[in-house]
Amino acid sequence: MIGTMDTPQPRLRAARSIGALLGGIAPAVVLSLATDAALRAIGVFPPAGYPPGSGALLLALIYRSAYGIAGSYLVARLAPDRPMGHALVSGTLGLLVSTAGMIATWNAEQVYGPRWYPLALVATALPCAWVGGWLYLSFYARRLRRTE
Repeated sequence: MIGTMDTPQPRLRAARSIGALLGGIAPAVVLSLATDAALRAIGVFPPAGYPPGSGALLLALIYRSAYGIAGSYLVARLAPDRPMGHALVSGTLGLLVSTAGMIATWNAEQVYGPRWYPLALVATALPCAWVGGWLYLSFYARRLRRTE
């Protein structure tokens, strides 16, 4: 009976880990897509089907990096344990998705814009995740010092 009583805890922890990942990644993705749409609506980005210029892509890289950091912070905050590990898992997922996007769009510069942009997304995925996790750990450590 002891084995069956202990079984739900690892499942609950895994569910909480998955929830933390979804709870941090989903808002970052939604914010990225909403910002894309807003910038397209006000004319900063070209209409769909036209390649964006380097300036627009640099802006996209900046806000996607900020959203990635915020999303990783949220993942770390929601994680049941090992917040930095969870943040880095979210970064690894971002790295995999960015790599897939880079491969899929590599020979379509005339549609998706310069190749530096997908390379930059791949290169920034893990560092942004690390910064988000580090920010959470920094704030968490400060809160602990205040309560002592």
